[in-house]
Formats: sequence, structure tokens, C-alpha cells
Amino acid sequence: MTPDLNLNQLRTFVAAADHMSFVGAADAVHRSQAAVSMQIMKLEETVGQALFARHTRRIELTAAGERLLPYARQMLALEAQALAALRTQEVVGRVVLGAPDDYVASLLPPVLERFTKLFANVEIELVCLQSTLLKPLLQKGQIDLAFVTRDDGLEGSLIRREAMVWVGSQRHAVWKKTPLPVALFDKGCVARAHTLAALDKCGRPYGATYSSPSLLGIVAMVDAGLAVAALAECSIPPHLVRLGEAEGLPPVEPLDVVLIRGRNSSSPAVECLAGEIMAALRPVRAAA
Repeated sequence: MTPDLNLNQLRTFVAAADHMSFVGAADAVHRSQAAVSMQIMKLEETVGQALFARHTRRIELTAAGERLLPYARQMLALEAQALAALRTQEVVGRVVLGAPDDYVASLLPPVLERFTKLFANVEIELVCLQSTLLKPLLQKGQIDLAFVTRDDGLEGSLIRREAMVWVGSQRHAVWKKTPLPVALFDKGCVARAHTLAALDKCGRPYGATYSSPSLLGIVAMVDAGLAVAALAECSIPPHLVRLGEAEGLPPVEPLDVVLIRGRNSSSPAVECLAGEIMAALRPVRAAA
């Protein structure tokens, strides 16, 4: 007899894979660590293979776990979509969604458009702030969902990994200058830290003389030929030139984009929007 896959066990499995920790998974699915371990063991018994390699302080996916993960994500996304379709007419409420302006502009529009068509009685309030500035609002319970860059204190369900790409102006070859003029996001931003770490590692002289809290400010500086910048790939305007090692610019560590639920934010409206974001923006990897 073919064994059945349990969606609750798959949900716990995906949470453990996202956090690479049973402790993190326990927080994400609101269960004890012992319950998470038991669910993973039962799932492994069902599939007849180990899904995680257990180490002293961490876990990692086995080959079987890597194969199962994209299917588990698809099954959970389909469940969320089915429930959303059934609840379309009855869900009423308000969701406060926090995200940096570059994610709001590049990733969220199609999700929000679809969501408002499905859930016409749900009001969405957008709070556009740098990820680190959204952290205290989450802690105070002033935001229901945060779509942000992973950082210390900003741990959640992994949605996607965004490459960081150097960009410059088509009209000004400022990447040839020494020291290299660089435009950065404000202090505390993960993208800024990754950019500076890459420059320090390669040893190229640079001047971090331009900064802005917003994507629009960074793009304006680059477009004017004042500096180059490293941006999340999803938010690169088409009129800017992509740069790389050929221009003497080092690779930059990518950004992990996560979805975090605020304290006491578990209303049907919040759950439906979270489901839509995860279903739409998580890339589906082909099984090996």
C-alpha cells in the first residue's frame, strides 16, 4: 500500500529546512521541539529515508530531503490556494504589511493585485521601511507581516534568495575611477554590509560617500554618474548597466528574503496573505 504524505508533517519539514534547525521550526509552527522532532521522524518513516542529517548544533538536508522539499512546497502552496478559494467571500479584516521599498516595487505588486481580487473585503496597509527599521514594529506587534531581508532578529520563513548585482550608469563609466565611488543604503542595512564586505575582501580602494535609505535615492545617484551600487537583482531598473568582475567589481553575498508573522497576528486575513506571498514568490526547484 502506498503511504500517504501528511500535510502537517510536510509543513514542519519545510519549516525545519528553511531554518536548518528544529528549534527554529518549533517557533515557526508553534509546536515544541520534541513535537517537531517526532513529526520529522514520522515523515521519515513514511518515506523510508532520512530527510535530515543531524549534527550537534545544526541539521542539513540529505539528498532525499532535497528531492522532497520542492514537492512539499508545492503541496503546501496548493493547500493554501484551495483554502483561499473556499474562503474568498468570507474573509474580512485588515493586514499591516511591512517591506522595504525595493521589494514593494519589484516583487509584491502581482501578489497584492491577485490577493485583492480574491479577498475584496480585506484592507492592506503597507509600511515601507528598511528591514532593520521594521524590526521594532514587529516586536511591538504593530505589523502583521514583514517581507524583509534576513538579519539578526529578523528570522522567518525563507521565501527566496536574491542575488546582489553591481550597477552603473550607461552614460558615465564611474567604475573606472580610483577610489571607486560607491552608493550605499543606510547603516544597519544587510545589503550595505554585504557590499562593504565584498569590497574590503577584494582590496579595491573605494569611497562610500553617497548613502540613501531608499532604492530611489540609490538609483538617482547611480543614474547621475556619481557612483556605482550593488542592488538586489529583483529591483534593478532596466536602464542601468550591470557590472561585474570584468569591471573590477567583486561578487557580493546574496540576500535571504523572509516572511515574518508579527506577534498575535494569526487572523484569517493574515494567513491568507502569507499563503499568497509564499505560493507566488517561492521559486519551485526541479527535483534531481
